Amino acid sequence: MIFRKTLLRELTAAALGTFLVLLGIALTTQLVRLLGEAATGAITSTGVLALIGLTLVSYLPVLLSLTLFIAVLMTLTRSYRDSEMVVWFSCGMSLTDWIRPVLMFAAPLVFTIALLSLALSPWAVGKAEEFRHLMESRDDVSAVSPGIFRESHQSERVYFVEEVLGTENLVANVFVSSIQNQKMGVMVARRGFQETMANGDRFLVLLNGRRYEGEPGTAEYRIFEFERYAMRIEAHEAAGRPPSTKTATTIGLLRDPTPPNLAELSWRIGLPVSALILSLLAIPLSFVNPRAGRSMNLVLALLIYMIYSNLLSVMQVWIAQSQISLAAGLWAVHFCMLVLLVLLYYRRLMVFSVFRLIK
Repeated sequence: MIFRKTLLRELTAAALGTFLVLLGIALTTQLVRLLGEAATGAITSTGVLALIGLTLVSYLPVLLSLTLFIAVLMTLTRSYRDSEMVVWFSCGMSLTDWIRPVLMFAAPLVFTIALLSLALSPWAVGKAEEFRHLMESRDDVSAVSPGIFRESHQSERVYFVEEVLGTENLVANVFVSSIQNQKMGVMVARRGFQETMANGDRFLVLLNGRRYEGEPGTAEYRIFEFERYAMRIEAHEAAGRPPSTKTATTIGLLRDPTPPNLAELSWRIGLPVSALILSLLAIPLSFVNPRAGRSMNLVLALLIYMIYSNLLSVMQVWIAQSQISLAAGLWAVHFCMLVLLVLLYYRRLMVFSVFRLIK
């Protein structure tokens, strides 16, 4: 029918615009946070893009679920506001006639959310943690960023590099502060570079510099000038992190049904289910009286979404703490929302029935 094609076209346009806005917000917040970490040397500048991509993949199920809800809500709200709904209802259509086209639009998105939640998001989270662990395992010199003081992992040295010259791992105006045998040594050099020996040992080589050595609190300092000074770079292995339920595969969660694993499983299953229910909830929630306030339905819809999302998180925590079973925690919230869905449809249908009788 004409109204179904029109509705699907408007839903697609609204969903695309909403998703781009939400993606832009998520991208901006993650970019600011990761650039801050890159500025302190916690991650490399080249690792920012990789972590942004992996993080966005893990956020996609929530973003798509919110996109679906907002797209249906805003599209039907506009139809009420512009009195298009009056025309459709005057043609003999009912509110339930909107369920089928909305489900046709929501089905591909719900399937995508399920695929992301059950398979791709855990993979992305796992890859992001592996990448972070790899960057934390870098040696002290590799973690140094130009213009920033960087402390070594053993807290025995402090490095500072003013700038990096070219692509040959050359640095300019190097400052290194270290404590050896209860004596503080400060070295400054105009140039420096990394050198790897045949046995695999790595050294930071300083050229044309000075070393100031003495005991803190006294005026007895000695000054040495050198043309070449090599410091051995100690290898560093970051402490291993315990396995996380967020990185486990869905099959792995099923094979090891511990409370934390079941809690994570309830969250992954709940995302596509909640997306489907929210898309149907948006139909009665989109009702707007053109003669009354136009924002009340949006406030109510936002409130319901927040309550729904928070209840899913609360159930996840309760399952992890063994306070409730997986079945109860997984379906209790969805059942309550289904009851609310039926009540909202019943209320709207009763209002339209009374309106038709009066007419």
